[in-house]
Amino acid sequence: MATAGVENHIVDVPGLQVGHAHDPIVNTGTSVILMDVPATAAVAVAGGGPGTRETDLLSAGMLVNNVDAVVLSGGSAYGLAAADGVAAILGAQGRGFAMTKLPGIPKTPIVPAAILYDLANGGDKAWADTPPYQALGKEALNNAGRKTDLGRLGAGYGARAGQARGGIGSASILTKEGFSVGALAAVNCFGSVYMPGSEAFWAWPYEIAGEFGGQRPETDYDADAEDWGDAKTNPALGQNTTIACIATDIALSPSDAQRVADMALAGFARAIRPVFTPFDGDTVFVVSTAQKPLPAPEALSLARLGELAASTLARAIARGVFEAK
Repeated sequence: MATAGVENHIVDVPGLQVGHAHDPIVNTGTSVILMDVPATAAVAVAGGGPGTRETDLLSAGMLVNNVDAVVLSGGSAYGLAAADGVAAILGAQGRGFAMTKLPGIPKTPIVPAAILYDLANGGDKAWADTPPYQALGKEALNNAGRKTDLGRLGAGYGARAGQARGGIGSASILTKEGFSVGALAAVNCFGSVYMPGSEAFWAWPYEIAGEFGGQRPETDYDADAEDWGDAKTNPALGQNTTIACIATDIALSPSDAQRVADMALAGFARAIRPVFTPFDGDTVFVVSTAQKPLPAPEALSLARLGELAASTLARAIARGVFEAK
């Protein structure tokens, strides 16, 4: 039987680190997933209002197959600048892609990013022509390590999950064969993570060892298709979004990683209702640190990996809101 990893966090996947930074005055923040070495990556976007950087590069047939880091940030479109700060430091360290090594020509760090909308959350956004996100990206990268804090920090610092406080959630799972899957999510969704009239999370069937409170629905609960519970009451286009990163130590080709990303989208639907709305920019990245080979038969193992990614993401989303509360 699969179990949560030692830290029950994406850092249980070997080959990566996580860093966070936030500004309490602006009420926003940034999170970075840093790879020890460039990692195969893919992305799946399902929400109607996404904000992303370098996701086209992760499509099939593109020149570059690996990424150096993934950035999740608040700040709407301004938050994409957090990836500029990360790229600046990684480039100064000599990391990045280059067709050939030429004297005096810097490499290009590959840093995909996704953002959520927290501009209307009450913080002081009067930043004129100097938004804080490039600096937050640098700070988050400098903070990278095997830290496992959850809740109100990083990209989830100013987030709202329906009518509840949002935040950063993470979870991991370790199979009996010893390979691992981890998820990190910044939860700022329009929909609710709670079942209507209950403290039970929609993700409760996937919970491991009471990691988000152990609440269960009443045995005679019947879902009303039109009852959205504690979803946001006055949503606006582009003002929501859950953004996430899945990691595994199993070696994946770009097409394998894309299949896992597509399957991982189910994790959003298991944890949030409604989801993938016109108001959300729901996006999930998948990275492979390639520590172990994909077990045979490969197609079956890939299906299994995608299902583990979905359930682990659902747990991470619930944990983000639980820990923020």
